[in-house]
Amino acid sequence: MIDTQLKRGLLEISVLSVLNKGSSHGYQIIKDISPYIEISESTLYPILRRLESAGCLTVHSVEHNGRLRKIYDITPSGTERIGEFLDSWREVMRVYNYIEEGWNHEQN
Repeated sequence: MIDTQLKRGLLEISVLSVLNKGSSHGYQIIKDISPYIEISESTLYPILRRLESAGCLTVHSVEHNGRLRKIYDITPSGTERIGEFLDSWREVMRVYNYIEEGWNHEQN
């Protein structure tokens, strides 16, 4: 089971990653992320608001089937945040590999 804080960070980066591929709306974002990590509407929309407040994405509305649909776009700041995450994750993976190597050594 993934730690709650870690999952929150992974979800934020996953949302930005979806938007890095192109504009999207909430339902599609959930559909794109769900095969990789569990996410619900009640989780997604607060994340979208936080990312908008942080300047990582912008929102505009378009009419769809007579209703307004919010469309989300990544900003340069959001793209930068993905890069920062990847740089940090490389460091985490080095530590992980070190720990796994020690674990495997003990198991043999």
